[in-house]
Amino acid sequence: MTELPLEHVHVEPKTETEGPAPAVVLLHGRGSNEQDLLQIAQQLPDTLHVVSFRAPDTLHGGYTWYELDLSEGGLHKSQPHDDQFERSRELVRESIAGAIEAYDIDPDRIGLLGFSQGAITSLSLLLDDPEDYAWVVALHGYLAESHFDLEPAGVAGKPVFIAAGSMDQVIPSFRAERAAERLSELGADVTFQTYGAPHGVSPDELSDVVSFVEEQV
Repeated sequence: MTELPLEHVHVEPKTETEGPAPAVVLLHGRGSNEQDLLQIAQQLPDTLHVVSFRAPDTLHGGYTWYELDLSEGGLHKSQPHDDQFERSRELVRESIAGAIEAYDIDPDRIGLLGFSQGAITSLSLLLDDPEDYAWVVALHGYLAESHFDLEPAGVAGKPVFIAAGSMDQVIPSFRAERAAERLSELGADVTFQTYGAPHGVSPDELSDVVSFVEEQV
């Protein structure tokens, strides 16, 4: 079997499809692991492969995609550490390529679903390689400044669901809203919602995520 650079969990589709099946790639948040978002994936259409990656670096008993650059003024203005951010995105790209081969995934029907750091990584991957992803769900994240001025043509029409929490003390809702506005400017088909929640996925949010993904697959 093809080796994937990142540790991961793979769940086969429960329902068979003709030919290669679509997939959702899960990218967890800072300090968590590849098991964290599986409870969300369990609610998604059973025609999907689920591939959940573990971030490469350890942190407080969990894992992280990158360290935070706090030079601009604390947590609420934090940005990804440039070199680590690029390294992690490349590891995700290589791991997705490996998963396509290892699990017979349809390369034209891959969605990204990320929370917090995973959401930030997902939005940046979309702008790096928009043709590689069919849709994106970004929960409680933001668009990194390194990618804010990119203008890839392939983003136009891309379905993107961005969610924020009005009580989120880690990534304030205005940062997610700013990402939604920028993606909309680039022509993406953006759904943006704010929920009365802290830094976590509320029941209403989960329901909306499931509805969004069902529309894509």
